Amino acid sequence: MVTYENLHDTLSFYSIDCRKSYYVSSGNPIFKFPGEPFRMDYYALCICTAGEISIEIDNQNYKVDAHSFLVAAPSTIVKFLETSEDFMMKLLFFDKNFLIKNISNPFIIEKMNLFPEGSYSIVKTTAKNSSQLQNLLDYLKKKSRKQGKFTEEIIRTIIFNLLLETAEIIEKENLTGNEKEEGKKDLYLKFTKLIRENIRKQRAVQFYADQLCISNKYLIEIIKKTSGKTPHEVIDETLLKEAYVMLGNPEVTILEIAFELQFNSASAFGRFFKKHTSISPSEYRIKENIQS
Repeated sequence: MVTYENLHDTLSFYSIDCRKSYYVSSGNPIFKFPGEPFRMDYYALCICTAGEISIEIDNQNYKVDAHSFLVAAPSTIVKFLETSEDFMMKLLFFDKNFLIKNISNPFIIEKMNLFPEGSYSIVKTTAKNSSQLQNLLDYLKKKSRKQGKFTEEIIRTIIFNLLLETAEIIEKENLTGNEKEEGKKDLYLKFTKLIRENIRKQRAVQFYADQLCISNKYLIEIIKKTSGKTPHEVIDETLLKEAYVMLGNPEVTILEIAFELQFNSASAFGRFFKKHTSISPSEYRIKENIQS
């Protein structure tokens, strides 16, 4: 697996030299995609404008076609599988730090609830909604070509508008009669953020309950109601993502990965990995042709 740690590394695959904290595509056809799974350490909004693409995200397969869009958070693992000859998309990448600069609430993106089920959302919407998002991307592209005193603030505002429009579409698509309470949602978001920050050192549910100053029992109750998963399942999902990323580096041994992820042996790590993927870490490396 490849790890693209920043926008520059990712875009260099396409021979694009981008030193900014954001990138908006031209919308032209793309004929080349990374062959290996990779983890995005930035936010992404991708709108399919024609054709279709088969894609694997966090080990789940999806088919995305016209008027569908993907919005993904950092840590999402993506693999492109197959595209139709007429496939076209428009996309935006940006660093969270760029967006929240001068913003008092660091959880502003989380509060938009763009990812009600995890670290990404794939939504099939109407031609009208798709066109609205594309128009904002076109406007963003136009403004990004100009440099003025307030260009950065204008760019940031357009991206905010894009995300809010996207959040509204997702909200309408997922609207149910049982809306989650805001306090519970905030707690879930803080929980998942803590996991991302501490996953290589802490796997105990009690640790995260202590960090959030709540009881273990209450944490289990809230996470179950908010996500449909137990805290332990959420922790394991994040841990598996880290395992995939580390296995993608052929210079790191499986034993080293096991110890880095706080397993007491390579076999313990192997059992965990096989439980969630049905193959061993070494079999995964062979399958993905990851060799030192």
